[in-house]
Amino acid sequence: MAIDRRQQIIDAATNSFSLYGYKATTIDQVAKLANVGKGTIYTFFKNKEELFDEIIKRLIKEMKEVADDAVKPSDSFYENVHRALYRLLEFRKQHQLTIKLSQEARDIGTPAVLDVMEKLEHAILRFIEEKVVLAVERGEIKECDPEKTSFIMMKLYIALIFDWEKKHSPLSKEEISQLFEFYIFKGLSN
Repeated sequence: MAIDRRQQIIDAATNSFSLYGYKATTIDQVAKLANVGKGTIYTFFKNKEELFDEIIKRLIKEMKEVADDAVKPSDSFYENVHRALYRLLEFRKQHQLTIKLSQEARDIGTPAVLDVMEKLEHAILRFIEEKVVLAVERGEIKECDPEKTSFIMMKLYIALIFDWEKKHSPLSKEEISQLFEFYIFKGLSN
């Protein structure tokens, strides 16, 4: 059985970035974790940045699959967006690599990590935006700016899932759903 060296390197690098962050991960560490020589890594990747980019592309693909799996054609826009956003943010909250990268972005501000966090957010926003456009076309929601709407929806979810917990007990999935429905779909006016 042939060993897929490239995959072995990607797995080792993912592990290293998850444990130590981007800045503290070195090609030497990855080589040691992958049980290969540094030269083997360089046959597949020019540098640490290229290796990191490959891992992030896979992470974004995995996140898209999580979101797509949450969407059921028979359900309403509201149900699908709620379920997809919740699963995406839970994925980010539970995935060790995204946790470590979020910490590094916040604490150190490593440019490569800030760029990656922006890519992850952009991928989520584009997913929501596509769903908003479809919902407008189907008449499920009012005409709106899909880009701004997706931004507001995602930021509300982040606030309810992450920011609220900083000073309050966590909200249940049902409470988040109710608040999201109230503020996004019903509104405050009588």
